[in-house]
Amino acid sequence: MLTAIAINYKIGKHCLLRDISFQIRPGELLAVLGANGAGKSTLINVLSGEKQPSSGAVLLFDRDLKKYTSQELSKKRSILQQHNSLHISFSVKEILLMGRYPHFRYRPNKSDLIAIAEAMEICDVGHLAERSYLSLSGGEQQRVQYARVLCQIWDQPQSLLLLDEPVAALDPQYQQQTIAIAKAFSQRGFMVIAVLHEINLASQYADRILMLKGGRKWLDGSPAEVLTPAHIYSIYNAEVDVIINKQNLKPIVIPKQTNLDISNFNSLLPSVAFSGVQVAT
Repeated sequence: MLTAIAINYKIGKHCLLRDISFQIRPGELLAVLGANGAGKSTLINVLSGEKQPSSGAVLLFDRDLKKYTSQELSKKRSILQQHNSLHISFSVKEILLMGRYPHFRYRPNKSDLIAIAEAMEICDVGHLAERSYLSLSGGEQQRVQYARVLCQIWDQPQSLLLLDEPVAALDPQYQQQTIAIAKAFSQRGFMVIAVLHEINLASQYADRILMLKGGRKWLDGSPAEVLTPAHIYSIYNAEVDVIINKQNLKPIVIPKQTNLDISNFNSLLPSVAFSGVQVAT
């Protein structure tokens, strides 16, 4: 179990997280939603132990994160950061091997090699194994990094998997696949917390949704409880319709169209009406 107790995080006088408390149990996938600047990435970094809260505590299986050694913690939680900068030309297989470093001393054993091979296959990067990481597209690099963090806890049931915008730069096929993999891990007892901007992915795959606003926990509940037009407007200032998927009874969020008149915000264009493009015949 992961427990956040009255988490506050400040930089100078600026408070990025305010009094956030919640729990996640093995077997749950928790999606974290919120507008830009709501504190989502900061929360992930505090939950991982990368940042220390200004006050409050994070407990992993009733033990404060600060009391774990780095070696102990690396076997119990894995984190996919929003940005993964790498400027050395490692191969894809070498990147995944880094995810297994907590589990061997000098050379990988059979379990490590199996974890690497299986993670590459499910993330569809096996054909890139010998390629330089630096030669890959942004989406391919994202999938490689995802495979790396999965490798780290591949054979560690009830571990914590933290994902900060894991589907950024991915096309729809891999967005679905990425969240489906995370869901499969949660269904085998892992704890998964994923920061997402894709509301409908959160709705279809998450067991719970935690919504942040201004660094505070605004809402925490099932997709049906959280994803209402009123709640979404309060978080994103966006008007939406919500319908129910008849196959799984999960909400589907449909943004309402926004129509703007450019003359209301661009004063440098002439006021002559545009009659449309004429097509030559």
